[in-house]
Parts: sequence; structure tokens; C-alpha cells
Amino acid sequence: MAAISLLMFTLMFNYSLLIAKEIEIPPTNGNDMGNLKTYIVHVKQPKSILSTKSEDLDLHSYYRSFLPTSVASSDKEQSIVYSYQNVITGFAARLTIEEVKAMEEKEGFLSAKPERILSLQTTHSPEFLGLNQRMGVWKGSNFGKGIIIGVLDTGIFPDHPSFSGEGMPPPPRKWKGKCEFDSSKCNNKLIGARSFDIGAQAIKGVKADPPLDDDGHGTHTSSTAAGAFVKNAGALGQAKGTASGMAPYAHLAIYKVCFGPDCPESDILAGLDAAIDDGVDVLSISLGGDAVPFFQDNIAIGAFRAIEKGIFVSCAAGNSGPFNATLSNEAPWILTVGASTIDRSIKATAKLGNGQEFDGESLFQPGNFPSTLLPLVYAGMNGSSTSALCGEGSLKGIDVKGKIVLCERGGGIARIAKGEEVKNAGGAGMILMNAETDGFSTLADPHVLPATHVSYDAGLKIKAYIRSTTKPAVTILFKGTVIGLTDAPIVTSFSSRGPSVASPGILKPDIIGPGVSILAAWPFSLDNSTISKANFNIISGTSMSCPHLSGIAALLKSSHPMWSPAAIKSAIMTTADSVTAQGKPILDQTLQPADLFATGAGHVNPSRANNPGLVYDIQPNEYIPYLCGLGYNDTAVGILAHRPIKCSEVSSIPEGQLNYPSFLVALGMSQTFTRTVTNVGEAKSYYTAVIVPPEGVEVSVNPDKLYFSYVNQKVTYSVKFSLKAYPKIASNSYSQGYLKWVSDKHTVSSPISVSFK
Repeated sequence: MAAISLLMFTLMFNYSLLIAKEIEIPPTNGNDMGNLKTYIVHVKQPKSILSTKSEDLDLHSYYRSFLPTSVASSDKEQSIVYSYQNVITGFAARLTIEEVKAMEEKEGFLSAKPERILSLQTTHSPEFLGLNQRMGVWKGSNFGKGIIIGVLDTGIFPDHPSFSGEGMPPPPRKWKGKCEFDSSKCNNKLIGARSFDIGAQAIKGVKADPPLDDDGHGTHTSSTAAGAFVKNAGALGQAKGTASGMAPYAHLAIYKVCFGPDCPESDILAGLDAAIDDGVDVLSISLGGDAVPFFQDNIAIGAFRAIEKGIFVSCAAGNSGPFNATLSNEAPWILTVGASTIDRSIKATAKLGNGQEFDGESLFQPGNFPSTLLPLVYAGMNGSSTSALCGEGSLKGIDVKGKIVLCERGGGIARIAKGEEVKNAGGAGMILMNAETDGFSTLADPHVLPATHVSYDAGLKIKAYIRSTTKPAVTILFKGTVIGLTDAPIVTSFSSRGPSVASPGILKPDIIGPGVSILAAWPFSLDNSTISKANFNIISGTSMSCPHLSGIAALLKSSHPMWSPAAIKSAIMTTADSVTAQGKPILDQTLQPADLFATGAGHVNPSRANNPGLVYDIQPNEYIPYLCGLGYNDTAVGILAHRPIKCSEVSSIPEGQLNYPSFLVALGMSQTFTRTVTNVGEAKSYYTAVIVPPEGVEVSVNPDKLYFSYVNQKVTYSVKFSLKAYPKIASNSYSQGYLKWVSDKHTVSSPISVSFK
């Protein structure tokens, strides 16, 4: 990617054209390298913008004026990494801590924080979700036609048939983006591709790079959201069928902001800045980091600006489960997406010498693996926890040649890397057993040797078998792709859980969707035996569930172009499935019913989301009283709102009073919350409240019937939560239930989570 010439600082910029201006990072000497950091700097909007909306203001010069005089005039231009227009009023710059302190004295300065480095959160699923080419929401939404999905990720492999423009109409006239590939690479499907790597250059020495995906993650997520129909898809001979994204006729705009697993915030903000100006309708962001207050969370800040422009934002919930309070991307204006299984398994069964069998999974299914028993050895037999994890070099001194090795999951060592260690040590195969926290959650990985990934329970029984005999033996039976598992969806162990840290009064995640062993486009061959461009891979993560929801949001946007981002989010949440297709509770990795901090509103149901009956709408301005109610000061709220805010002049509200499609109540004294629903169903309709009260809680609704006489009519109701006289509930525990508004055609469901003080 060519850097913008330094001559540009002599020119006056048209404000409407100044989109995340990029400056090439100058070389730094050894002394500077340890002191310079990239800071995200927030400043007040210039008065000329507030008063005149001047189109001729030189924002970049305004940003440069904040740099301290200690920065030589010739270095000021080079110090600024990005000048942002849309997502924040501010810039990214390479500064020392002393320079930041000097900057704090300048009028108009708001804050400066070192950028965080966020991480990636890494097709049978359309059928599993009930999407059918001949009927329902796919046909009704014209497969997402006319909608532009912006994907912030590792780039894209443009030659993949999932990104073919065949049969696609041109992009909408509003589209203003560009393609940094050779013009032949972009088309009516892949309408834009840009790379934002200045932050990565500063940190990692990354060279200026086109938006080509050299990782695979971005290609996978992009095709999951909006890949075209590709027949005869599959990976290593498994999961065969026709692959497609959730919105196969939607357009794709790609913003490469990650280089390897690292995604600098300065680059992410630049990608968001460009996407908003380019004219995307949906943003898909499979990235995340630890929870911080929203005014310090630059994805939350950029997403707020996006929803102000009517852009829907879907983000990965994070891969730090199953522990509570581990979520990323918690802001209520973001759809926070957890991960669950689909009804497909790629089965590999461990058969022990005593006849016991334990089902597991592996994408690699060798056809010539012997069914005869092979010696079985536990990698931790020497008492070393390091050896048990099968890390690099850990099997030295252990005789594994020609044997199947039992390895333990975890230790920060990739699952496939464990198999590589076994293979390098001469092992014939691997059984990978879960850690206790992962329970029964297994994954179909493209292992480098015959392997199966089994549950923790199975692993304990295999260990017990090894101890019970002097000659333990095992084989692996590869049974291929199995479809129709009746217990799906199950919340997977890695999916991050609530409650929210940044806003404990908002129930998060919002929704779960397919994120386990998902087949999608891939830039590389898995077996190195083909030069085909139609490569696919199966990977897992909330990175995979996020683009499923991004694509579904595109379908709803296509069907209902006037719906706000909050209305689309409400439709997704209030129509979600809280039980499986068999009517049984959705389970978690322990095979026990999952709680609301794992499922949110439930599992997405696209067909019902397209016709929800009622929605809980929220306009961007309505978040301001909520933010003031969080205790943020005027500066913090102003950073999010992109304008000056005085909370003393705002009627602050508690978190539970936000017009959200779910309820999270911290109950001691009785509490009452109001909600307003908008009729998007039949003009004349009425709904009756059906309450499934949380244990130990009395719930009353007023009124308990809602009457509508026209479309878009709004009606307000209140809900009172009270403790029962003698609740048998321990303090600091949770109870859950539902409030459902039921008509003859619709069920509008809101989950209720109650904590007891």
C-alpha cells in the first residue's frame, strides 16, 4: 500500500475527503524504540465544525496543533499515524509519555491512551438455521441483495469462487469505497478491499501490505457472512455440499486491520473510519480484547458512530469461556455474539483394548488407518504436566514411536501443534482429551496425523484404562461426517460468558449462533495436493458465529430497509430459540442447561427474526442518559457521543431502564422498569403477557395486554420485580425466566436474569 506523500501537509484538505489519513512511519533509532508508543488521542471538535459545519476545515492541521512544541516541526507530520474523520474526533500518533503529558495541557485535549492490541476470535449452517433457497427469509430478503457488509479482519483471498461476482448486480450508488487489488480482482461481489497497516508497521515492522489474506481468518469470516453459492465444497473430503454465506447476494467490502493474530487499535479505527465513509450497511468485527469502560474501548466508540449512521454492528463475544465475566464487545449498541454447535459432527472414535469406545472429532479422516490395536501411551506418564500437554520438545525421552499418544488440551499450545509434536516424536496417532473446563466440547480440526478430540470425561476413562493394564492399546475408527445430532445447539466451552464487566446491568451476550467446526472459504490447500482456488477449511470460534449474525442482519436490512440497527437487533433477540428443535433446554459444555450468561436471548432463528411482530427500538440519542447513568463524566460521554455532553443537563437513567430487549435485575428492594415496543407486524393486533418468573421472584406487568391499531405504533408497559416472601435463593446467586408477549401470530420473548443481593 502506497503511503500518502508528505507533501500533503502543505495542502488544505476538504473535510469530507479526509478519511483516516495515513502517514508512513519514520524510522526510529534504538533509543526511541523503547519510549515511543502509538496513542489514540481524543480531542474536542473544533468550534468551526460545531457552529458552521465547515466543509473546508483542515482537520489534520487541527490535530497537528496538539503535538507539543518538543516535537520538531518537521516531525509533526511523521508523528501522526492516522487522522480520523468519522469514528472519533482525534488521531493516532507515535509519542513518548513526556509528549503526552505536555499535550494534556492544551485546550481541547480530552484523553490519550496507548492503543491496545486486539485479537482475532477464532456449510451446513445455513440449512441448520432453516435457510432455504426456495422459500422463507432467504427468498423474502432476496438473499441480502443490495446490502454492503464491511468486514474488518485479516484481508481476503479474492480469487476464491465464494467471492465471484457472477450474477451479482452492481453495488448501490452510495458506495464510495475502493479496491487496492488489481482491478480484475474486485467485482460486483467483492466491491472493495483496503489495507490499514500503519499501526502494525510501527509495532511489528510489517511492510506496507495489500489486503491479501495470508492468515485465512478473514477469508473464512467474509465467506461466512456473504459468500456466494459454491457447489461441491468440502474440506479433506468431509462436510461435503454446497457452501454459501448467510447473505449470498450481499456485497463485501474488506478492511484488512490484522496482521497475524494482532490487530492494533489504530488500524482498526482507520478501517472503521473508512467503512463508515464508504457506505457499508453492516459491520462484521470478529476481533476483541478485555473489557474496559466504553469510553476507552475504541471498537465501542467507533461502533457508536456507525449506528448513528444507521450501520448495524456485529461483534464476536470472545473465546475466553467458560468462565464468567470474560466478554469482549459488551456495548449495548453492538450485537454481542456467542458460539454454539450445529447438528454436524465429523466423527472419530477411540476404541480401547477393553472394548470401550469414545466418540470424538477430527477433520482429518485417513482412509487407510489400521483398525488393529496399537500401543497407547499417556504423554504425562513421567509426571510432567508439560509433557502431558504435548508442547514442543516435551516428548523427548518418552517412547512414543509407533504408538497412539494421549495428550491434554490447554497450556496455551494449539491443538494442531500438539499433534505435530507427537508426529515429530514418531507417534502413530493422538487422542486429545479436554481440560475439565472444556467438558464435552470437542472440535473437528485438520490434524497432521490420525487423531481424535474427546471429552474430559472420556479422557479420564482412557487414563484409568491405561493405569489398569500393562499393555494398553487403542485404535481410532474414522466414521466421517454425521448430520442430525439432536442435542444441537450446545454452547461451546470457549464462548465467553457474561455478566458484562463494563455494564453489569445489561444482559450479555445478546445471542448465540453457529461457531463450532464451521466450513467456509480458505486461501490455502489443507493437504498440499491441489492447486484449486476452491479451498475450504473448518475452524471454530466466536469469530465464526459473528459473521453468521452479520449476514443474517444483512438479510433483515434487505427485507426491512427502514429498520434501525436497534430494531434489527431486537428482532434477532426476541425471536431467538431458547430450546432445541426437540423442545429441550439448550445445554452448555457440561451437558447441563446453559444459563443466560452463556446463551443471551438464545439461538438465532433467521426466519422468525424477519417477522418479529414487535421490536424494542433505541435511537442513538437515547444511549446518552444511559451513559450518564453509568457514572461517566462529561468528557467520557462526549468521547462516545462525538460531541460535547453535560450529564447535569441530561435525565440519567439506570442501566435497566434502557429500552433493551432483555432484563438484568439486581434485586433487593422491588424494582420497576419501563419498556416501549413498536408494532412492525399486522396493523390491528393485540398481545398478552406470558410470564415465566425467575425462581424466588414475583413479576408483574402493567398493562398485561397491548393493543395496536396501526403499523409503527408505540406502546409502553412497565415490569415490576419483587422478592417473594421467603425465597429459597442464596445471596450473590442468579435466577432466570422470561417475559413473552404473545399474539395469534407472534411470540416476542425477553429473557430475565435476576441477581440476589
